[in-house]
Amino acid sequence: MNFENIHLGIAPINWTNDDMPELGAENTFEQCISEMALAGYKGCEVGNKFPRNVHELKKALVLRGLKICNQWNSYELTTKSLEENKKSFTQLLSFLEAMDAKVIGGGETGNSCQGKKEVPVLEGKGMLNTFDDWKKFTYGLNELGKIARDKGMKLAFHHHMGTCIQTMAETDRMLNETDSENVYLNYDCGHFYFAGEDPVAALKKFISRTAHIHLKDIRPKVLQQVKDKHMSFLNAVKEGVFTVPGDEEGCINFPALFDIIKSSDYSGWMVVEAEQDPAKANPFEYAQMAREYIRRLTGL
Repeated sequence: MNFENIHLGIAPINWTNDDMPELGAENTFEQCISEMALAGYKGCEVGNKFPRNVHELKKALVLRGLKICNQWNSYELTTKSLEENKKSFTQLLSFLEAMDAKVIGGGETGNSCQGKKEVPVLEGKGMLNTFDDWKKFTYGLNELGKIARDKGMKLAFHHHMGTCIQTMAETDRMLNETDSENVYLNYDCGHFYFAGEDPVAALKKFISRTAHIHLKDIRPKVLQQVKDKHMSFLNAVKEGVFTVPGDEEGCINFPALFDIIKSSDYSGWMVVEAEQDPAKANPFEYAQMAREYIRRLTGL
């Protein structure tokens, strides 16, 4: 019952946003990973400014004592063939394998509104409407998960606002209709709260199937504005709906979450991932804020 088998990382999306490159455009790759290391993190996910040359990336990370733990993969099982999905999936999987990562993440973007600035995120989410829709989706995930498993890696699927897997019920069905040896969960407390769910109840329910954890908080006042103004996901991010653990403006019960993790068999990474506008929330300052808060609560 401790955190000995858990490592703490941070996502580069806090410095440069993958979906809105204008957010953090001024922040370089070198600044990003140097500040990650200086703030006391041991690893990170892959961002849009990271070099894709394995030797070059490894050298830059080793100099700073960092490792790659995961990268987002855009599944398009609802809109593209399984063969097309296998091609993009295996390319990224090979890169992550070369970087010694054990997890490949990502969510279903094929029918998602998460990247559409004019579509309200709470009204325009992707759906799986029929039995056949679900069967095609879960069959494809299983097949991709087998590919990852054969390489000694885990497919950790990210439930995400604006997508067909957003709520606890949708997440539960996705996990129930896929093989527990092929498909795991990338649990994200911020996305569950945003979706109207209790993150603590969700972690209790899904911790045994979780292979990767994202830690982010929610600003309730901004979330209410998102609802009132029917904002898109991207505009919600720009307005500051997300923040890091340890921010006094947040509301998620992290002590309860860490108690669940501590009492579980979970091993792997916890990753601070709170996409914000770096012009409003200095990435290094917020990275330090989260690091100190998590250290106080977990000893990590």
